[in-house]
Amino acid sequence: MAIVNRTPDSFYDQGATFRDEPALARVEQAVSEGAAIIDIGGVKAGPGDEVSAEEEARRTVGFVAEVRRRHPDVVISVDTWRHDVGEAVCEAGADVLNDAWGGVDPKLAEVAARFGAGLVCTHAGGAEPRTRPHRVTYDDVMADILRVTVGLAERAAALGVRRDAIMIDPGHDFGKNTRHSLEATRRLGEMTETGWPVLVSLSNKDFVGETLDKPVKERVIGTLATTAVSAWLGAQVYRVHEVAETRQVLDMVAAIAGHRAPAVARRGLA
Repeated sequence: MAIVNRTPDSFYDQGATFRDEPALARVEQAVSEGAAIIDIGGVKAGPGDEVSAEEEARRTVGFVAEVRRRHPDVVISVDTWRHDVGEAVCEAGADVLNDAWGGVDPKLAEVAARFGAGLVCTHAGGAEPRTRPHRVTYDDVMADILRVTVGLAERAAALGVRRDAIMIDPGHDFGKNTRHSLEATRRLGEMTETGWPVLVSLSNKDFVGETLDKPVKERVIGTLATTAVSAWLGAQVYRVHEVAETRQVLDMVAAIAGHRAPAVARRGLA
């Protein structure tokens, strides 16, 4: 799942894909590098200027329609917590609604059901959208993640969202400090054991930066290490900035696990 931010102030690319031309070029590059899903977002996750639902829709709806026209077979996801934006992007051709804020708008799941769209059910620790965690505590962070995400997934299925189109996401950094996100990664197998497909959004996040004491632009190696661990523990979808590098990591882990043959096999045969 390749990230395409339609925002002027995203934490990683600082608005590099805010305009249509670079954003469409980013889609082309991501697809060529092996992305199966394009995740389009119109609002920065962190604090910043207020973005109304109307402005969020303006940034995303037309772009979704154009990506759908150019790539009829790619899966299009939209990162939004608002049901009215969800409805507009589904009408434009979106396949998945990526609810990164943990069901704060319960009508979003209803929209997914009505349009036959997929849904990402994320643990955000009850945080309000676009807020940072402050002295958040859990008796057992994974127990809380499981309670929330499985509960959201079961509700979505009851509303009519296809069970095979629902993913659960531990929500690294969302409503969590670095130790919480590390523990969520370490115990990711408990999520995969639920039977719901697990999505992880790890790319260049603060928990990687704090763990290694690295700024945003120097977190790729830590992200890829976390990706490898997550793959070994059974995660199935990876929301990323670096598509080609992530593809190689996932292919290597799959080969080690015995799920993928080497691309070539010459060594020791000549």
